[in-house]
Amino acid sequence: MKEIIKAHQKNIQNLIISMTGKKNAQDIEQEVYIKIWKNLSRYREQGNLRAWVRRITVNTCKDHLKSKQFSNELKTDLTEEHLEHSDKKLTPDKQLLLKERKNTIIKAVETLKPKLKEVVILYDMQEMSYEEISEKIKCPVGTVKSRLFNARKQLYKEFEERSIL
Repeated sequence: MKEIIKAHQKNIQNLIISMTGKKNAQDIEQEVYIKIWKNLSRYREQGNLRAWVRRITVNTCKDHLKSKQFSNELKTDLTEEHLEHSDKKLTPDKQLLLKERKNTIIKAVETLKPKLKEVVILYDMQEMSYEEISEKIKCPVGTVKSRLFNARKQLYKEFEERSIL
C-alpha cells in the first residue's frame, strides 16, 4: 500500500483539487486511500494500476460533489465570496435583496439532477471548459453541452417561477 501511495499521491492530489477544490482535499484523499486499501484484492495484476487508482479517485470526487456536505460548503463559499466582493455602499435593503437572490439561486441549483448539477458547478463555478469537463466526467463534449443546456433551461424555468428574472 505504501508503494501505491508513494507512486500515485501527486496524481491523486492534483485530480482531487481540480475536481473539488482545495477545501476538503485531504479528507477526500484519505477516503481514496481507504477505498484503494479495501478493494486492493479486487485489482487484477494485469490491469493498469494508474487507471484503476484514477477511477477510484474520480468516483470518490463525484460522490463528494453529490453529497449534502458539499452543498452546504457551496452555500458557505458563495456567502463568503459575496461578502468579500459586495459593495460597501450597498444599503441594507439591497444587501438583503442580494442575499435572498443568492439563496434562491443555490436552492434552484440544488433541485437539479446530479449529472446536471455537476456540470453547472464545474462550468459556471469552477470555470472549467467543455473539454476539461468532458475529460473529468468521462463523457463526450456534446453530452457536456447538452447537460449544461438542459440545466440552464431548468434553472431559467425555476427562476421565472420565483420571479428572479
